[in-house]
Amino acid sequence: MNIKAKPLATKLYPLFLNLAGQNCLVVGGGTVAERKVLTLLDYDARVNIVASEVTSNLSELVKNGRLNFRQGTYRPADLTGVKLVIAATNQKEVNRQIAKDCFKNNILVNVVDDPEYSNFFVPAVVKRGFLQIAVSTSGKSPFLAKKIKEELETLYGPAFGWLVSFLGEVRQKAINEVADPGQRQSILTRLVDLKLLQLVREEKLGEAKERLTHVYRNGRD
Repeated sequence: MNIKAKPLATKLYPLFLNLAGQNCLVVGGGTVAERKVLTLLDYDARVNIVASEVTSNLSELVKNGRLNFRQGTYRPADLTGVKLVIAATNQKEVNRQIAKDCFKNNILVNVVDDPEYSNFFVPAVVKRGFLQIAVSTSGKSPFLAKKIKEELETLYGPAFGWLVSFLGEVRQKAINEVADPGQRQSILTRLVDLKLLQLVREEKLGEAKERLTHVYRNGRD
């Protein structure tokens, strides 16, 4: 069954993709394409770009071996072995042809500013270390998603990156030390409460760590 574009009213299934080492294609070499490339590189994707010309920043990335660049116009063969495509040229018909080719080949594709020819959308993301909070309006209002993201950034500052990492360590410790699944679940559930979140928001990380350690030890007794 081919992956097909859906009407905007279609419900979208939220998920996070592991693109590390996966071949991704960006068609276009302007500032929008540059932003998409940088995001993909940030998630360790193997990025290929096809464009007649590219920005100076993209050119530098090519020189440094960070991405593969084919100078020219899009052709269907560019999709070979690709898992995900972003069409970011300034030509609507070219972008739509890319999308149609992707649909036929069951490839995920996002056409910039053309949601009806996209089968996935890139959400607005608040990133704090391993914590990622994604906001999507299903392509209906990217500007609203951006505003909500900005509000979330004030609620969940950089200290929440520390919290997620520390909670991950505590969780692994519980897996190693607490044999009973029910007891382990009880401990992990009680670790996070409103008081802890407030301490982290106030960047009182020492107190937050003491609180987590205390809850963990009491749960084990």
